[in-house]
Amino acid sequence: MDPVIVIPSYWAESKSHGRLGERGSYDYSTPTSKPLPELEMCLSSLEQVRGVSRVIVLLVAAPSCVASARARVNSICRSHMDLNPIVIGDEGAAAIQEQCASMYAKLRGDPIALRGYGAIRNMGLAVASAFGHDAVVFMDDDEVALSEDYLIDAVYGLDSLTRQDLPILAKSGYYVDVRSSPYAQVQTEWCERLWSKHVGFNEMMRRYLTSPTRILRSSYLCGGCCSIHASAFTRVPFDPYITRGEDLDYLLDLRANGIDVWFDNAWHVRMQPPEEAASTPSIFIQDVYRWFYEYRKLEAMNARRDLRTITPESLMPYPGPWLTPQVRSRVTATAIRRALVGRDRSDYLRILRTGCGEADRYAREASTRYLSFATIWPSIASSIWDSHYLQRELLSTGAPAKGSPHE
Repeated sequence: MDPVIVIPSYWAESKSHGRLGERGSYDYSTPTSKPLPELEMCLSSLEQVRGVSRVIVLLVAAPSCVASARARVNSICRSHMDLNPIVIGDEGAAAIQEQCASMYAKLRGDPIALRGYGAIRNMGLAVASAFGHDAVVFMDDDEVALSEDYLIDAVYGLDSLTRQDLPILAKSGYYVDVRSSPYAQVQTEWCERLWSKHVGFNEMMRRYLTSPTRILRSSYLCGGCCSIHASAFTRVPFDPYITRGEDLDYLLDLRANGIDVWFDNAWHVRMQPPEEAASTPSIFIQDVYRWFYEYRKLEAMNARRDLRTITPESLMPYPGPWLTPQVRSRVTATAIRRALVGRDRSDYLRILRTGCGEADRYAREASTRYLSFATIWPSIASSIWDSHYLQRELLSTGAPAKGSPHE
């Protein structure tokens, strides 16, 4: 097996973030002036890992700092040339899009891009396809590998069969936080009780981590610690129309196509999130869009006879409760409570006045867009698989030359 590690890396000119709910506004972005970026720590941890043949860094930068972000990322990657890094910025992305765009020209938006969580993941899958890698291992740049066997664990069991002859084509590990805990912190505040996922999430994780079986069927996919075989990622793309939570959504997409995700309780990373995170209202409105869209999309997929039916009950204790229309009452009640006790009162009142309605309209209009894109994705992946032309283009624009005098 020839796995490639794919790391999305988000950069901005400063600690400021996009407007409330703006697409392209991410949970965090590294300021270009930061002395020790998360990406440096991530790549340093991979230096100890055995068997790394290539690392793909997806450079996501605000338009105002594209050049400076590219210079920083190139400089970081030059310090880790043993990892054979390739930086995919605007030029590399354009090469991929040039080869693929005609196949999805009639679709709204750009489903393979360096903008939007799902589209960025698809860019990673497209680059991996162009180089003919038969497995993709996704990692976030604010995570560090904890073992030299990180990559061995990543592909353990992948492309094999369970004792019940079920194929393992997609696998999730998990992350521990700075406390070395895999569990979500318990939130007891009155304003957070209806929105906190810690009860269901922790129950699920406890069940997985205490199982005597290493590999078991999962209702969870950790985007920063997952491995996907080519048999799955060339068949099923990520959803570029979801605002966030594209990793958990991908589990639903895979399951609808008859591909289960499996949990590996012996594989994990440590997350070391930065201080400069997006504002709570910004994340909240993206989650409102996410969950409204998710249950509408699930309805659309379940109406298709060619896809496997997915019920919220099959995804208990998490994320099942969040995939029903009842999530609307959670949104309303949480926004009211936060407006009453929090400091971002005007933002939450605006979400109640207009944000929820806009999110619902978006969910109704966009719920079938992914299905249109998914039907042509296998042809896209096949058309660029092991493309020597794209390999030359991506290497010429993405391989950071040692000691470049211009950066």
